[in-house]
Amino acid sequence: MKLSKVHCLMALFLVVFLGACVPSTSATEEQVVIREETHGRTQGLTAEQVDQLETEKFTFQTEISRLMSLIINSLYKTREIFLRELISNASDALDKIRFLSLTDPSALATQEDLTISIAADPESKTLVITDTGVGMTRDQLQKNLGTIAKSGTSEFLEKLEGAQGDVTQIGQFGVGFYSVFLVADKVTVASKSNDDPDQHVWMSEAVDDFVIAKDPRGNTLGRGTQITLHLKENAQQFLDQESLRGLITKYSEFINFPILLWSSHNETITKEQPATTEEVDEDADLVEESMEEDAEAKAPETETRLVQGWDRINTLKPIWMRNAKDISDEEYVDFYKTFTKSSGDDAPLTWSHYKGEGDVEFRSILYVPPKADPNFFQNLAEKIHNMKLFVKRVFITDEFDLFPKWLSFIKGVVDADDLPLNVSRETLQKHRSLRIISKHLVKKALDMFSQLAKQDEEKYNTFFKQFGSALKYGAIESNQHRKKLASLLRFSSSYDPSGASVSLDNYIARMKGNQKSLYYMAGMSVSEIENSPFLERLLARGYEVLYMVDPIDEMLVQTMPGYNGKMFVNVAKGALTFGDEDLMEEQKEDLSAKYQPLSDWLKETLKEHVEKVVMSKRLTKSPMAIVANDYGLTGHMERLMAAQGADSKSQQDMMLNLMKMQKKTLEINPSHPVIETLLERVESNETDDDLASLVTVLYETTMVRSGYALADIAGFTKRVETIVRRGIGADLEKQANVKVTEAGEKTAEELELEAELAKKSEEYDREQEEELLDNSNIHDEL
Repeated sequence: MKLSKVHCLMALFLVVFLGACVPSTSATEEQVVIREETHGRTQGLTAEQVDQLETEKFTFQTEISRLMSLIINSLYKTREIFLRELISNASDALDKIRFLSLTDPSALATQEDLTISIAADPESKTLVITDTGVGMTRDQLQKNLGTIAKSGTSEFLEKLEGAQGDVTQIGQFGVGFYSVFLVADKVTVASKSNDDPDQHVWMSEAVDDFVIAKDPRGNTLGRGTQITLHLKENAQQFLDQESLRGLITKYSEFINFPILLWSSHNETITKEQPATTEEVDEDADLVEESMEEDAEAKAPETETRLVQGWDRINTLKPIWMRNAKDISDEEYVDFYKTFTKSSGDDAPLTWSHYKGEGDVEFRSILYVPPKADPNFFQNLAEKIHNMKLFVKRVFITDEFDLFPKWLSFIKGVVDADDLPLNVSRETLQKHRSLRIISKHLVKKALDMFSQLAKQDEEKYNTFFKQFGSALKYGAIESNQHRKKLASLLRFSSSYDPSGASVSLDNYIARMKGNQKSLYYMAGMSVSEIENSPFLERLLARGYEVLYMVDPIDEMLVQTMPGYNGKMFVNVAKGALTFGDEDLMEEQKEDLSAKYQPLSDWLKETLKEHVEKVVMSKRLTKSPMAIVANDYGLTGHMERLMAAQGADSKSQQDMMLNLMKMQKKTLEINPSHPVIETLLERVESNETDDDLASLVTVLYETTMVRSGYALADIAGFTKRVETIVRRGIGADLEKQANVKVTEAGEKTAEELELEAELAKKSEEYDREQEEELLDNSNIHDEL
């Protein structure tokens, strides 16, 4: 392959330039260096140097050829992964030389700076990644880049090709380097090791062979490795410095060593003006006029210059690697804002810094955001990815299920030292290590919530207001964590109706003597529940009632029927007992016998709605209440199911209609004057249609107070109107006499105007269709 004179001159200049003028890339120097030269950003061999190379040709190991074919054609989901792999390899090389320097300080003498630098040259279409790591000898270039040294390679590749079974960690085979052929059709690797006096070059074009030669430029690296990618035509986007900056930030922001990107931008500067000497005129007026003219004539001149230099990209430090005792709250908050790209006021509610040791070693920081995402609960069935997985500070993915859905609001990082990945580092295996990490972090998250509840009740109430429904969802889904989650739940109650601040433990601590149950009632709001007749006797006896106003609450108590040996009891369903029924049994029998005639008459009058009529243990102020049986639907549950808007022909809606058709239990308050008077009327045989109509209205109003929707609104309003007519003495049959003027037909002018408007509308629609067709044709041609 012959190079143009321009490329030869560029390469020759770069050899000299990098040898003497490349700016220092030390970890402490991060300022922009101004340069006027536009070349020198990449390094390559001149045509003459290529011709003079004493190359030795090698054939790739069979497995390598198969591997490169897989990489190029099907292995990686996105081509941008190549940059992550090269930076990761460079970081490993830097780790090695730093480790060697612990026992041999002279190892760093050949190159003291430990950095990774990346430079793109759009003119030559090359991308250069350089590290000052341990480097490779000639033999290591041949061995590391030409063979897969580990055993079991055939089995490894068979699994990879067949996509079967577990694929071993990429680092064990060192195959990440070959991802360069996703974007490059030719790759040159120059490397210098302390163990080799010479610098060597490895070159390949992703075919069956590669060559190695002594670098004719001499030792230009000092120590380390430089990889030059000659990018394919369809990979030119990786020459854009902003694209490179974004990829480095995405995948390698927390690498231990400085990552430097060769950047350039235009900057407007003011030219320095040469000093001038003014001649002083004796005429003051002329001097003043001359000064004004000079001021206008000598306006500062500007010019645009190209500013080039190394920019450090990975400035954000991986604070999870530090000891939690050494990190201030401000640092945790700042890291959260930077990590999540949050605004200045979005500080996390709490966080947990955790280091896992044992079978799997990992570090993590978990954050609770200040508020739930607007669509969090609507999208709870979908996968939400707020956790980022790193392996040795290299970003791997955020598309993995570390937390169950009900904890997916947690944001943070997990960094594992040795987590098995598939060969492309893109898909985690269902591996025991990941299950262990997940188990530890779920427990740590629940402990974090508990700690917040103990230390800052006000902040915990804020947290629960945002994420309480997620914890309830977790208690429904998770048998393993249900007990812990139940202790974290908060509700409003008759003790404190102001907000969801009552825990089940606190409720139990306030329970009355011989109380066996956790009493609750569900409704749309606290005010609705407080006006319910079902609470009357419980509150009168001093029992606390939990107010469940979250739509998920009734499903929660069905899944979690009790807590710490106490069972939930819905005060709007079934028979209500208090534990002292033996003392009241004789009185109950007497009342039942006394009110039997009224019970029979009410059951007959309301036979379309009522299954049975019983003496109430719930009521003290209201005359009656409607109670669902133990397996029926309360009024609140009926409204929730109806609000889902199911198709009337669906199985769910058919079930709802069937449940709604079930007859209810009517409870009457024998101490209420309305019930006493009704008993007197029945016993004296003073029952007629008017009384039946009044009782029906009383039943319907009781139905509304008990939370049920009326099935016959028209009949209800008609019966109420009849009662009002009787009360004010109005004629029951007389109808309103309103004279209404019938509207006239359209005039000829109106008909003509309508026809004209219709014609214009058709013309407009036709123009829109033609324009759409024209655009479609253009799109197809493109």
